Amino acid sequence: MRPYQFQSADKIIAGCHTLERLNEYLNVLPPVRTALVLSQPSIVKAGYAESVVRQLEQSGIACQLNADVRPEPTDQAIIEIFEKYKDEGYDMVVGIGGGSVLDAAKILSVLATNAMSIEEMLGIDKIAAAGVPLILIPTTSGTGSEVTPNAIVTLPEQELKIGIVSRYLLPQLVIIDPLLTLGLPKPITAATGMDAFTHAFESFISNKANPFSDMFALESMRLISQSIETAYHHGDQADAREAMMLGSMYGGMALTCAGTAAVHAMAYPIGGKFNIPHGVANSMLLPHVLAFNLDAIAHRMNLAASAMGITDSHRCSSGEAADRVLERITKWTSALDIPQDLRSFGVTDLDVPDLAIAASKVTRLMDNNPKQLTVDDIESIYRQLIR
Repeated sequence: MRPYQFQSADKIIAGCHTLERLNEYLNVLPPVRTALVLSQPSIVKAGYAESVVRQLEQSGIACQLNADVRPEPTDQAIIEIFEKYKDEGYDMVVGIGGGSVLDAAKILSVLATNAMSIEEMLGIDKIAAAGVPLILIPTTSGTGSEVTPNAIVTLPEQELKIGIVSRYLLPQLVIIDPLLTLGLPKPITAATGMDAFTHAFESFISNKANPFSDMFALESMRLISQSIETAYHHGDQADAREAMMLGSMYGGMALTCAGTAAVHAMAYPIGGKFNIPHGVANSMLLPHVLAFNLDAIAHRMNLAASAMGITDSHRCSSGEAADRVLERITKWTSALDIPQDLRSFGVTDLDVPDLAIAASKVTRLMDNNPKQLTVDDIESIYRQLIR
């Protein structure tokens, strides 16, 4: 086995009402004077962003609030935020919101200290120096971005989403407060929850899977499997929301150790060209990519099925466990009203060849897949979602 490693956020505080005590945890950070607080309109409306600003100001930190982070932000949109605040200066960034906000906050943290363009940061370990201190507070249970060294950015000119991977994107402080997710609409609960499950599942079957990633992935799958439908149908149940947030975080830790695979590689082109939300794209693709991979990963499905609560791992053959896992995931996409047809987003048969070529070039993820996909294989999977 090749060497394996794990690195995550410096400090993680989890539990109900932890946002209300943010200023108690600031002692893990170096002294700062000015914070750029990133959020989105719904979080401002709920009062959560105001809570962050108020507590920071009570601690003597001047705040600049930007609540205009767009979903699936482009490189230019992030640069526009940077240009707006760079002259005034900020020596800390706080992101409170969904994955788009957290990823934007990460990038803005390193833009403050690196004379580099976002394009120069794309890829693995391209960032030269640490950013300003970073606090991340997720308000969805999906990306796990709060504990990963990854940030995803949309490049419209390439019609693609591309990752930035660097240890300098890891935050100094993470606040996991499940109460922030109680008001999530059903579609967001479904898409982000399935996104988190996909992170865990792909990390578990990745070619780079290892004891660290297995531990996080299996616990993530267990938590999400037992709570996703409850969170979807009864979104005010704090226990289910807490399980989803922890499951999402563990999924992020799993992908940090092992990386995702073909589902994510195929999600990037359709997200970049057709603006399909990342969680929706992953959710649509997962059952079909899983079916393709099934014969190569059957030996791992007993553990997955057991974690998912489908069967006792000691009383089920590998083949039967694999079939049950596929059946359960397919059932979820229907029960959670995940879109099933790419045509509803404007994708046509004529788009498939270019999409397949683009996905095949995401080698960082395709190389993790347990079974090699040709361009024809990728086309075939996309076409299963054009009905």
